Amino acid sequence: MSRFEDRQNAKAAALNPDVAKARLAPATSGEAPGRPPASQGLIASLDLGASKIGCFIMRPEGARQSDQSIRVAGVGYVQSKGIRAGSVIDMEAASQAIAQAVERAEAMANVSIQGVRVTIPGAQTASHKVSAQVSLGLKPISDQDLNRAIASALAQVRFPNRRAIHLLPVSWSVDDQYGVRDPRGLNGRNLGLELLVVTIDESVFNNINTCVGLAHLEVQAIVCAPLAAAVAALEEDEKELGCICIDMGASSTTAAIFANGTLVHVDCLNVGGSHVTADIARGLSTTLAGAERIKTLHGSAIASAHEDRETVEAPPRGDDRGGAPITVPRSILKGIIAPRVEETFELLREKIKASGVQIEPGAGIVLTGGASQLAGVRELAIRVFDRPCRLGRPMRVPHLGDAAAGPSFAATAGVILRTLYGPRDVVPVKKIMAAKIGPKDAPSGGSGNIVARIIDWLKSNL
Repeated sequence: MSRFEDRQNAKAAALNPDVAKARLAPATSGEAPGRPPASQGLIASLDLGASKIGCFIMRPEGARQSDQSIRVAGVGYVQSKGIRAGSVIDMEAASQAIAQAVERAEAMANVSIQGVRVTIPGAQTASHKVSAQVSLGLKPISDQDLNRAIASALAQVRFPNRRAIHLLPVSWSVDDQYGVRDPRGLNGRNLGLELLVVTIDESVFNNINTCVGLAHLEVQAIVCAPLAAAVAALEEDEKELGCICIDMGASSTTAAIFANGTLVHVDCLNVGGSHVTADIARGLSTTLAGAERIKTLHGSAIASAHEDRETVEAPPRGDDRGGAPITVPRSILKGIIAPRVEETFELLREKIKASGVQIEPGAGIVLTGGASQLAGVRELAIRVFDRPCRLGRPMRVPHLGDAAAGPSFAATAGVILRTLYGPRDVVPVKKIMAAKIGPKDAPSGGSGNIVARIIDWLKSNL
């Protein structure tokens, strides 16, 4: 019985419990018949993109600590349905696509998984930076002192109707000594902390949990796409010297900014590769499928030699299948693509500038995501940002097939790499995911807030 059939049985149970009981009667061992038993120690990532939904599965023996690489045992991906900019817009279609992608990865790895770590793009994510300082006694800094600093930082912020998904330390300081990586064991009068809190909309969080649950899976963590892509695509030197990792998806463009080896800012823009496709379809009066095809085969964001003499053909819109195809010079296609890509980079540049985050003068740019593979995108990024730029692919993931080794799978691979090798949140992921918004979490303003519950965790569990 496939995961898709499990979904049909669940729907039948809701409509007619007696019929559903008869259909599920053979499954007495806790596992669906025909599916391999669930294995312990598996790590599965699920990328909810607007153009594709991808799943990677890694067995326990796939982790290689010597060079911090992984070997993926199962890969599955399907065309995305019901997802746009990280939001669920059709619960039924999205859950079916998730079930199909996961089932393909399970078949390749010959395992059955129970939970996935989900990466989401989209403009629903936002980052908030908070600082705190606590006084120290005449003794070396301990874990308890770190917890006091974390709790003090979180107590300063309120996130009405938002859910924290990452709590990442940017830097520690002891007295006037800044940039401390691990302050434990050091002596000083004051301990300072700068904390980056990445949040998503609470309704988006709930919809993703529901949608993945309909595919009979548990959401073990939610990771923002630019962070996951950066973990997979960036070198350690790039993180230390400063870097902007731009993940160009179908419906959104997101950026993760690194300085001194840590993530310092996340920014998002609700414009992506599908907007380029729509521009082509409107400009040439062709179908979206035809626009996507000619964008992939002939599209470019920079001028090329003889482009005025080269022509491209696109199918006409409408039901006249016998109509002549639309023929235009390739320069017209470039004239449609280049302004949209350039505008996207300019809008992202201005958003980053407005955030006030300090970017190192020599920081470079790494492009990931499916839309970054369009010819000429790298050259436009160099022109707009005035910084060196390269195309990023999943690193430390050898043996991936060509179809899954490109920039569009950087975030999918990055989720597994981050799970194994960091960067770590200051609060365990299980505690972040287990938090429930309730009346006792509500601040005086009235909206639900996760901060109070996290502070309780720090006091009682860490």
